[in-house]
Amino acid sequence: MAAGDGLVSMTPTSIAHSGTSATINSDGGVDFTAVTSLSLNGVFTGDYDNYLIVGSYKGSGGSESVFLRLRASGTDATGSNYVRQYLYAASSTTSGARSSVDATGLGLGWISSTESGDTLAIYGPFLAQPTASRNVNVFGGTVEINDWASTHSLSTSYDGCTIYPAASTLTGTVHVFGYEE
Repeated sequence: MAAGDGLVSMTPTSIAHSGTSATINSDGGVDFTAVTSLSLNGVFTGDYDNYLIVGSYKGSGGSESVFLRLRASGTDATGSNYVRQYLYAASSTTSGARSSVDATGLGLGWISSTESGDTLAIYGPFLAQPTASRNVNVFGGTVEINDWASTHSLSTSYDGCTIYPAASTLTGTVHVFGYEE
């Protein structure tokens, strides 16, 4: 692949999870079943500044939020250094607000017991500067859009991330790509 050709698969150097199972598949994605957290190590490197995380999953409970924490050397950044703003659209209803629920992770959107999909663009996680992200989430069995913008204010270099639901478990797949510049 020549420079500027698009997305490059970032296979985790290792994974960790709480729950039933998680495995790295042959294309570098991670498949997981009934996890309360899934950590992807070594997916952010000095090779790329920006990344795309694509996920498809469902939860074991009712509707709830899903979050992503940044991770350095196997340790999650759990402090209250995250800020999220969101827009929501369903049927003829739209709304938006700053989220104060669980200020310890970037917003990934909502899940339910039916399949949900996420794309998260994350800007500069490996750079020793504040990190920003933009997520669009299509929610479950209804047509709903959740659009989240998030920041993490610390100037720290992160090499991984942890995905976790607010209360239940997640089952699905996730893949991290570096943006070729």
